Amino acid sequence: MKQFFGMSQSGNLQEAVRGLNNPQLIMLLSNSDQFEAHVKKLEELYPQIPSIGCIGMSYDTRIVEKGVGIIAFYDGVSATANVLEEVSVMPVKYIERLERDVHTINSSHEDTVCIDFCSGNDACALTTIYSVLKHHNISLVGGTGDAGKVSANGKVYEDAVAYALVKNNHGKVKAYKENIYHQMGNYRFIASKTDKANYIIGKLNGASAKQVYQDILHVSEKEIQTQTFKNPFGKINGDDTCIISIKEVNGNALTCFRQVNDSDVLIMLELGDYKAIVKDTINTIRRDFPRISAVFSVNCLFRYLLFTDNHYMNEYLQEMSALGCHAGLVGYGEHYNNRFVNQSMTCVVFE
Repeated sequence: MKQFFGMSQSGNLQEAVRGLNNPQLIMLLSNSDQFEAHVKKLEELYPQIPSIGCIGMSYDTRIVEKGVGIIAFYDGVSATANVLEEVSVMPVKYIERLERDVHTINSSHEDTVCIDFCSGNDACALTTIYSVLKHHNISLVGGTGDAGKVSANGKVYEDAVAYALVKNNHGKVKAYKENIYHQMGNYRFIASKTDKANYIIGKLNGASAKQVYQDILHVSEKEIQTQTFKNPFGKINGDDTCIISIKEVNGNALTCFRQVNDSDVLIMLELGDYKAIVKDTINTIRRDFPRISAVFSVNCLFRYLLFTDNHYMNEYLQEMSALGCHAGLVGYGEHYNNRFVNQSMTCVVFE
């Protein structure tokens, strides 16, 4: 199989798709002003071709911040695209679509991956999707787009998750997740006074969540939003750590980018040697895949901001491109199998 990346910094879709012939799946990464027009135009240009889309930045060796990016798979791929609606209420109502699609392309855990773009309520959407995928041992990689909109097959949806099942007809696929943080000290917190619907942590170990964070890290209230780039919270999930980013201060509480429940046990994380960790990820992929056709990744917005602030983003994209054809999305949350994570990178590698 092969991967195509086209882009236009000005949002010219015709320019972005130049050279794209006979695609078998198209992913549209657009801007909020042109998204709906791009969805419509893409369907006109490539009718009946499975497609999913969202609002967000894209990249290969360069970042497309406000224009449009097109990622497509062709030459040796079977794909289908669809949508689960009402993700904030009952996405399971639409689960038959996914079950049907899994059988349509004769999915297998060795050669098939699910890529999803979500408009929000990610945890519920992922739980629903993975209830089907786990029976077939199919991996999932995806992320959250901006503005609460996604697209599938030429139609725009709100309160939905768009997904594509992609089967590599000439090799295996494998999903990866990269975490550049590790535990800081021996801090352990019991969360309380949480608001699950609004992702708020009111108290940690009975004290104001805002004050606990400030006292440990010696930062002002204004610095909390950027300090989370270096020190997010973590939640232990088996042998894995789920990263929880802070969105903003809310009185004496903290609003996060993912749900925290009363009695959840949290730890404090700190930034590791991210350049060395990226190299380790690349080396792991190379060991697993002597021959690589394509890499599709989702990088968190906060990773993008951290890497950009440290003048590393361009170097990072060049390092990843050395694996082969690498392209992806800057997301507002990352998906890895049934997990909704923050400040991470998830990717799928195609042999």
